[in-house]
Amino acid sequence: MSKKIGFIGLGIMGKPMALNLLAKGYEVIVNDLNKEAVQTLIDAGATAGDSAKIIGENSDVIITMLPASHHVQQVVLGDTGVLSGAKKGSVIIDMSSITPVVSKELAAIAEKQGVEMLDAPVSGGEPKAKDGTLAIMVGGKEEVFEQVKDVLYAMGAEVTLVGGNGSGTTAKLANQVIVNLNIAAMSEALVLAAKAGIDVEKMYQAIRGGLAGSAVLDAKVPLILDRNFVAGGRIDINMKDITNVMDTAHSIGVPMPLSSQLLEIFHALKIDGKAADDHGGIVQYFEKLANVEVGRV
Repeated sequence: MSKKIGFIGLGIMGKPMALNLLAKGYEVIVNDLNKEAVQTLIDAGATAGDSAKIIGENSDVIITMLPASHHVQQVVLGDTGVLSGAKKGSVIIDMSSITPVVSKELAAIAEKQGVEMLDAPVSGGEPKAKDGTLAIMVGGKEEVFEQVKDVLYAMGAEVTLVGGNGSGTTAKLANQVIVNLNIAAMSEALVLAAKAGIDVEKMYQAIRGGLAGSAVLDAKVPLILDRNFVAGGRIDINMKDITNVMDTAHSIGVPMPLSSQLLEIFHALKIDGKAADDHGGIVQYFEKLANVEVGRV
């Protein structure tokens, strides 16, 4: 592959995504505060860059996969950030889940320096990051999207240009509302079934083929039944996303009554020490209310 890819942010999602780029034959230079994650990528064939500036200087495409808006702003705009080293004509692809406002601001600043930018957040969690089948929702110029589409398809199975800059991050906010409210509704139902004394696993098998069936149901119920809350999508990260949902919605005049309640559930779970759990752990909030635990018989 002729494109040199810089990758900044090797967390739960970023590390397997970068590994997939290597597996597809791209030359990859990586940066992360976690030296163990960096070493994993080096062992797989990547090289390390000591700063975002160095990543910018040595890459045609720079991917950021970071926790929140302020992290992306720092990495892109900082004194030793990507734009302090990026070449004209290079492309920044921010795959983090941040606000549309910040996505648009960063794209406008980058464009003034001759650097293009796409917002391209993902859905699918760690399993789909590992097997390269993420859903990727993209915002930016069509010609830039076409230029780097091959890179995105190295990490995802469904890649959609939604619209201009900020459209990808807006689509991700909508995605997070649907996913997390689905988990909450599912959790409430599981707790009802458990408290009623029926076999929750058999109930799951009975309903999964009907209208209540969903990708969320199939992904999360088996883990809940096993009491496995190892994070594929952390509660605190999803709480950040729903906070972004509320801020964005209120700024454009959209009431979000269900999402606002979900945000309070996330805050309660954080206070209860569950911030690092998978968002399937939302069930623990409802279990505490009903004094029952969902599990296998």
